[in-house]
Amino acid sequence: MGLVESVLVQGGELPQGSEDIHFPVARRIFRVFKRINVRVLFILLLLGFGGIFYIGARTSPIIVFVFTVCIISFLLSIYLTKWVLSKDEGPPEMVQISDAIRDGAEGFFRTQYSTISKMALLLALVILCIYLFRSTTPQQESSGLGRSTSAYITVAAFLLGALCSGVAGYVGMWVSVRANVRVSSAARRSAREALQIAVRAGGFSALVVVGMAVIGVAILYATFYVWLGVDSPGSMKVTDLPLLLVGYGFGASFVALFAQLGGGIYTKAADVGADLVGKVEQGIPEDDPRNPAVIADLVGDNVGDCAARGADLFESIAAEIISAMILGGTMAQHPSGFILFPLVVHSFDLIISSVGILSIKSTRDSSVKSPMEDPMAILQKGYSITIFLAVLTFVASTYWMLYTEQAPSAWVHFALCGLVGIITAYIFVWITQYYTDYKHGPVRALALASSTGHGTNIIAGVSLGLEATAFPVLVISVSIVSAFWLGNTSGLVDEAGNPTGGLFGTAVATMGMLSTAAYVLTMDMFGPIADNAGGIVEMSQQPESVREITDVLDAVGNTTKATTKGFAIGSAALASFLLFSAYMDEVATFAREPFTQVDIAIPEVFVGGLLGSMLIFLFSAWACSAVGRTAQEVVKEVRRQFIERPGIMDYKEKPDYGRCVAIVASASLREMIKPGALAIISPIVVGVVFRILGHYTGHSLLGAKVVAAMLMFATVSGILMALFLNTAGGAWDNAKKYIETGAFGGKGSDCHKAAITGDTVGDPFKDTAGPSLHVLIKMLATITLVMAPVFL
Repeated sequence: MGLVESVLVQGGELPQGSEDIHFPVARRIFRVFKRINVRVLFILLLLGFGGIFYIGARTSPIIVFVFTVCIISFLLSIYLTKWVLSKDEGPPEMVQISDAIRDGAEGFFRTQYSTISKMALLLALVILCIYLFRSTTPQQESSGLGRSTSAYITVAAFLLGALCSGVAGYVGMWVSVRANVRVSSAARRSAREALQIAVRAGGFSALVVVGMAVIGVAILYATFYVWLGVDSPGSMKVTDLPLLLVGYGFGASFVALFAQLGGGIYTKAADVGADLVGKVEQGIPEDDPRNPAVIADLVGDNVGDCAARGADLFESIAAEIISAMILGGTMAQHPSGFILFPLVVHSFDLIISSVGILSIKSTRDSSVKSPMEDPMAILQKGYSITIFLAVLTFVASTYWMLYTEQAPSAWVHFALCGLVGIITAYIFVWITQYYTDYKHGPVRALALASSTGHGTNIIAGVSLGLEATAFPVLVISVSIVSAFWLGNTSGLVDEAGNPTGGLFGTAVATMGMLSTAAYVLTMDMFGPIADNAGGIVEMSQQPESVREITDVLDAVGNTTKATTKGFAIGSAALASFLLFSAYMDEVATFAREPFTQVDIAIPEVFVGGLLGSMLIFLFSAWACSAVGRTAQEVVKEVRRQFIERPGIMDYKEKPDYGRCVAIVASASLREMIKPGALAIISPIVVGVVFRILGHYTGHSLLGAKVVAAMLMFATVSGILMALFLNTAGGAWDNAKKYIETGAFGGKGSDCHKAAITGDTVGDPFKDTAGPSLHVLIKMLATITLVMAPVFL
C-alpha cells in the first residue's frame, strides 16, 4: 500500500462520499458548471462582467477603475497559477506525499467550513430578527428605508462577507497544497528557483484575496447605490450608504475567527504531538516519515497558515475599507471622493504588489551552481520596491480623490498621514524581524538560554515576548497621534468651524499601513509553502543538500509569518480605533442624543472595561488549552504506534498516518466552538444586561457605554497579548532552527531538546491564540457596530 493509500484508508477523517454529505448544493452547482459548454460559460462570464461594469458606470467612474484593476489582477493571478503548475512535481515519492497532504487539507476544509456555514446561517437569522424589531434612525426615516429593507440588506451583506471570506480561505489553501511539491522539486536544482515558485504561489493567493475584498465591497456599494437610488430626491444620502456595508465586515470577521481557531488548533496540536514524541523521545528528525503525526502536521500548515491567513487578511482589508468609508462620508461637501478613496488605495495595492512579486526572478541558468543567496534579502528587495511604489501611488491617490476647494491643502496632509502608515508598516516589519530572526541578538540569546535547560529557555522566551510589546506600542501611539494631528490641521471643518479631519487622518494612516497588503500576504503564504516543501523533502528522503535549502527557506518563512502577524496587529489596532468611533456615532444616531465620551469613573463602565480585558485572557486560555488537550491525544497515539509497531523505526512497518489526521480533525472542530462562541456572545450579553440595568436606574445609554468600555479595553489588552504571543512563539521556533544549524551542539543535543520544549510551548502562542486575537479585536468592533440598536 502506498503512502497516499495509507493516509486515506487507515482511519482518515472523512468517509467516502463525505463531500456529498457536507456540500450537496455545492456539488450540484459544480456538476452543472461542468456540463455547460465552454463557449456558453464564456458568454455567461461576459454577461456577468457586463452587469458589474453597468452598475459601476451608473455609480461612479472611480468604481469602474476599481473593477478594471481587480479583474486585471485576477487575470495576473491566473497567469501565476499556470506558471507555478507548469513546474515539475519531482519523483513519484514526492508526488505521493503531496497528494496525501492535499487530500487531508481539502477534506478537513470541507468539514470545517460546513460547520462554520451552519453557524453563519444561524447568526444571520438572529441578526434578521433583531433588525426587524429594532428602531429606525432619522436618516432611515427620511430616506424611506424601512426596517425590513434594512434588515434584509444587513443579512445579505453578512452572508456575502462570510461567503467571500470562505472563498479567500479556500484560495489560500488550494494553491499551497499544489505548490509545495513543486518547491521541493525545484530545491533539487536551485534555491533561487524554489524561492521564486514559493513567492509566486503565495502571490497568486494574495492577489485573489485582496482583489476579492476590494471588488466585494465595491460591488455591494454600487449595487446599493443603484438599487436604492442614492442621492436622488427623497432617498438615502451617499454619506449614509457605507453603514449598510458593516454586515459585510462582520461576516468576514465571523468566518475568519473560526477558520483561524479551527486551523490553528489542527496545525499546532499535530505539530506539538509530532515534535514531543518524534524529536525528543525518539530522536528522529522533523518531518521524518516514521513519525505517525507528520502528515497531520503538514496538512495543518495548509489549513492553519494558508486558509486561515487568507480569510484573516481578507477581513482585515474589508474592515479597514468599510470603517474608512464610513468616516469619509463626513469629511467634505462633496464626499464621494473621500468615501471611495479606500477602494482606490487598495486597487493601487494590487498593482504595486504585482510589480514586487514579479521582481523576484530565478537565475537564468539553474544548472549553474552559485552560492546560496539570503532569501530574506531577496524578499526584502521586493518589499522595498513595493514600498517605494506605494509612496508614489498614495500621493497620487490623495491628490486625485481628496482634493477639495473647501481645503485646497488637505490632500497634502492626508498624503503625509498615508506616509505615516507606510513608515509604521515598515517599522513593524523591522521590529518583528529583529525579535524573531536568528540573525539578531534576541533569538541567539534565547538559543543560548536553552543550553542551561528547559526552564531557562521558557523564562527567556516569555521575557523576550513581553519585551517585544514595547516598541510596537510606542510606534502605534506615535502613528495615531501624528495622523490625528495631521488630519486635524488639514483645514476641513464642520458648519461650526470645528476641525473634522482628525479621525479620517487616522483612517488614511491605516490605509497607508495596508497599502502593501498583497505583498505582505505573499510573504506570509511563502512560509507554510516552504515548510511543507521541507517536509516533503524529508519524507521522500532526498539528499541533505536539498534539505539544507528547504531549511533555510523554512527559517525565513517563520520570520515572514511572524512579520505578517505583527503587521496585522498594527492594522487591527488602527482599524479598531476607527470602528470604535463609528460605533459611538451610530449609538448617537439611534439614541438621538450626543455620545462622544465614555467615563470610566462610572462603576458599571469600569466593570465593562474589566470584562473586555478578561475576555482576551479567557479567549487566549481556551485557545491554548484546546491545542494542549488535542496534542495530548496525538502524543498518546504516536507513542502507542511506536510501542505496538516496533518495525516503524526500522522502516519495516508503515505508520498509521490517517489515525493522527482523524484525531486532530475531529478535535479541532470540536474545540473551536467554545472560544468562538465566547467572542460572539460576550459583547451582546454584556450590552443587554447593562441596558436592562440602565432602564431600571434611569441611565438610558448605560448598555452602550459599558459595551464601549468593553470594546476599548479588549482592544488594548488584545493588542498587547497578541504581540506577546506572536513574538515569543516566533522567537522560540527560530531559536530551535538556529541550534539546528549546528550552534550550541546542534541537532540531538540537550540544548536542542530544551529548544524543542520552547518551540512546542510557542506553537499555540504564535499559530492559534495570537493570530486569532487580532481577528477577535476587529470582530468585537464590527459586532458591536451591527448590534448597537440592541444596547439602547
